[in-house]
Amino acid sequence: MIAFLTVGILAPVLARHDYDDQDLGIALKPPLWSGGDLAYPLGTDEFGRDTLSRLIYGARISLLVGVLGLLVGGGVGAALGLIAGYAGGRLDAFLMRVTDTTLSFPIILLAILLVVILGSSLLTVVFAVALVLWARFARVIRGEVLSIRERDFVAQARIAGSSSVRIILVHLFPNVLNTLVVLLSLQIGWVIIVEASLSFLGAGVPPPTPTWGSMIAEGRDYIASAWWVSFFPGLAILVTVLAFNLCGDWLRDALDPTMRQL
Repeated sequence: MIAFLTVGILAPVLARHDYDDQDLGIALKPPLWSGGDLAYPLGTDEFGRDTLSRLIYGARISLLVGVLGLLVGGGVGAALGLIAGYAGGRLDAFLMRVTDTTLSFPIILLAILLVVILGSSLLTVVFAVALVLWARFARVIRGEVLSIRERDFVAQARIAGSSSVRIILVHLFPNVLNTLVVLLSLQIGWVIIVEASLSFLGAGVPPPTPTWGSMIAEGRDYIASAWWVSFFPGLAILVTVLAFNLCGDWLRDALDPTMRQL
C-alpha cells in the first residue's frame, strides 16, 4: 500500500521515461532478465513505450479514481445512511428503495451509458464509481445507526433538547466512524478493479493516458509473443487490491472490541 501511494503521488519523479514516448525501433523489447535493456527493465509495448513508466503513471490514475470516488461516494452514502437510519419511517423506506435500485444496476453498463452521454474522461469514471458506491455505504451505515439510535445516550440527548442535526453529528457519526473506516479500506480495492475493467473495455480514461486496465487490453494480441505487456499491469492490480483487502480485514478485527478481547 505504501509503495502504491508513493508511486501514485511521485509518478513524474520516479518514471524514467514519459508515458507516451514512442520508439518503434525498440517495440516489444523483452524485460531485462529475458535479454532486454537496463533502460527498459520491464520491457516495452507495441509502440516502444516503457512498460515500467506506464505502470507508474497508471498507479496515479488508479489512486485518483480511488480517492475521488471514495470521497464522493463514501461521503454521500454515509450521510444518507445516517439520515435514513435516524429518521426512519417513510424517508428511510424511500432511501433504502433507491439504494436497492442502485445496487442492482450493473456498474459497467452504467459507466458505458455515462461515457456515451458525457464522453470518456477521468471525471466520468469517478462519477460512475461514486454513483454506485454510495449505496454500499448507505446500506451498511444505516444498519449501524438503527441499533445505535435506540441507546440511552441518544434518548438523553433528545430529552436535553438536542436537534436532529446535533444528534447525528455528535452522537451517531462518531459511533459509526470505525465501520466507515473499514468500508473505505475494503472498497478501494473494488474501485481499482472497476476502473481497470472500464479501461479494459475502452470506457475509462481515454488514451494516451495509461491505466492498468488499458495496458492489459493493449497486450491481448501479444500474449504469446510479448507476455509482459499484459502481465505486469495485471500483477500490479492483483498485488494492490490484495494489499488493501488484507488491510481492510485487519482494520475490521483491530477496531472490533470483541475481536481484541480474543
